[in-house]
Amino acid sequence: MFNFLKKEKPRQPIGIRDTLFGDLPISEWPKDESNNAEPWLSFITARKHLDKRDKSSAIKIFQTITEMPNLESRHYLQAWHFLRELKVNPPVDKAKTVYGVVVEVGMQKGADIVAAYLDHTARYLNYTGAGVIWERPDSSLDAQIEALINAGQAVANVIGPWDKERPAAPRADHVRLNMLTPSGLHFGYGGFETLAKEQMGKAIIDPATALMLRLTEIGKKK
Repeated sequence: MFNFLKKEKPRQPIGIRDTLFGDLPISEWPKDESNNAEPWLSFITARKHLDKRDKSSAIKIFQTITEMPNLESRHYLQAWHFLRELKVNPPVDKAKTVYGVVVEVGMQKGADIVAAYLDHTARYLNYTGAGVIWERPDSSLDAQIEALINAGQAVANVIGPWDKERPAAPRADHVRLNMLTPSGLHFGYGGFETLAKEQMGKAIIDPATALMLRLTEIGKKK
């Protein structure tokens, strides 16, 4: 983990996959400091406090963001990510809440990725670079998204968080099932065929596949 009060370690360039997990570095959320809408303004203000070595003020702002209503799920995840970096952990009643599920299927030349969030938004990224972004223009995908979130919640309830840097995308014919929570990343990893037959793996892979198919259909209509 990097220390906010020191210069950040060099990182690989941020790719679109990295934007899905709610764990971008503080310099990237947001990258542009001209945004004065909330919660961006609060993130920018907290960052300025950290630049001045005022951790307590930054912590208060991040905590306030976690309580703001009706934000995009990734804002809550980012706020908790920054709080954990500052050694502030979520309370027990919030620690396991799944704000997003990201399913990554390794292919020979990349990964197919489907992501669903508690705010009923979703993403599908094809290994070729094509993709579909669902910002909930209507409620037609709510049931599919909720099925995936609920499946992820059931798994996150019985496994612990990952305490190291987020792994790279899975290798070919393997799948990683990522559950995004205030206490950090929870995930399962293994061969696709193996996890697709295992009870908890199948419980996530099946609704993820259904959501991916719906998102693909939407993409074809555009």
